[in-house]
Amino acid sequence: MSEQPAPAVPPRMPLEAAAADGLRAFAAKTRADADQFAAVLEDIATNGLPAVEDCTPWEELREAHVARLTGRRPAVA
Repeated sequence: MSEQPAPAVPPRMPLEAAAADGLRAFAAKTRADADQFAAVLEDIATNGLPAVEDCTPWEELREAHVARLTGRRPAVA
């Protein structure tokens, strides 16, 4: 082992309570989304891909997503 002392770690800047709460909420949602995605992948691994007739075409999914996005944002004149 080296005889040199470990480098000093600079102190961290604490977050405001509201910012920390928001960050925790984002982390929880991200974790929940990842868990849901993992569950879908595990289901596919166990049962295989669903039948094409039971799936939604990607064009419909895209249009629904675009509609959700435009609904949240005011129109530009």
